[in-house]
Amino acid sequence: DYSREVFDAIDTEYRGFAAELGLGDVVSIPMSALRGDNVTEPSAHTPWYSGPTLLDHLETIEVDDDVATKPFRMIVQWVNRPDSDFRGFSGLVVSGTVRPGERIRVLPSGSESTVARIVTYDGDLDEAVAGESITITLCDEVDISRADVIAAAGDPPGIADQFESHIVWMSEDEMLPGRRYLVKLGATTVGATIDHPKHGVNVNTLEHVAARTLALNE
Repeated sequence: DYSREVFDAIDTEYRGFAAELGLGDVVSIPMSALRGDNVTEPSAHTPWYSGPTLLDHLETIEVDDDVATKPFRMIVQWVNRPDSDFRGFSGLVVSGTVRPGERIRVLPSGSESTVARIVTYDGDLDEAVAGESITITLCDEVDISRADVIAAAGDPPGIADQFESHIVWMSEDEMLPGRRYLVKLGATTVGATIDHPKHGVNVNTLEHVAARTLALNE
């Protein structure tokens, strides 16, 4: 019934939960998705609320996104070879920027080359940034396959056969250390074995039971 007391109670509870996760920038908006209250226009049902509507907030919020400043990374989704005269490598730029003339390294092979062109449906680009889907051609004949990573030659990612990660386990089946699992890495799927967890977090109470830090060994 558009109760301010109910809204304030939900807001207070959520802010306490968010604080435990280290989230300090929280905006609460009373809305009805069914009736459209405070979605695009202020609602007469909530005269006690003077904040932004959902649309107003989404159009003005500042997104803290620093992926464009990170080293260049692109996972090859497709080797584009329509004829013998063209061979490009298509994918989404997941971080950084790339320009023609820049040196790149292909992983895991370690081969290096220079970017010749950045090709798109609308024409060649002088620069591609994180979030853009592109096709890269190289100055050299380099053996590159789907799921390989094209990275900045001067700052490539590390290569390892194990890593640690925080995992949110969603399955009803128990996670079993030592069991083989399939892990999706970019455009490829590999087998991995989960080591014994170092810690656990109760998602209902946020208590540290012994963040789920796991080692996965390929």
